[in-house]
Amino acid sequence: MQSYTIGQAARLLGVSPDTARRWADAGRVVTHRDEGGRRLINGRDLAVFSVEVGQGAHLEDGEPCTSARNAFPGIVTAVKLGDVAAQVEIQAGPHRLVSLLTREAVEELGLEVGMQATAHVKSTGVHIDRT
Repeated sequence: MQSYTIGQAARLLGVSPDTARRWADAGRVVTHRDEGGRRLINGRDLAVFSVEVGQGAHLEDGEPCTSARNAFPGIVTAVKLGDVAAQVEIQAGPHRLVSLLTREAVEELGLEVGMQATAHVKSTGVHIDRT
């Protein structure tokens, strides 16, 4: 089973290494040490913990109920307005998301470069690569 360093786990969880370290220190996720003394998290344990973190964040954020479970909070990096359509780019951690929507929706939401926004993704066809 693959294990992850605190830094790798933090990137996968979308938090800082300090936050991941505090969670490990508090016993929220179990760690073990490798031969070099680095703290590692077992992949299965990290998977279970990531679900718990995701569910807790969803409930604490007070977001409306939705069937779209893939939420990417980030910052708007580009807004391109056309006559009818618009393109909005969000940088969510290492992920760049691009959405095509109506100009009216962009204007109603008041989307501008530099503001926080969350991209919600729902798809029946998702491609996953093993890394």
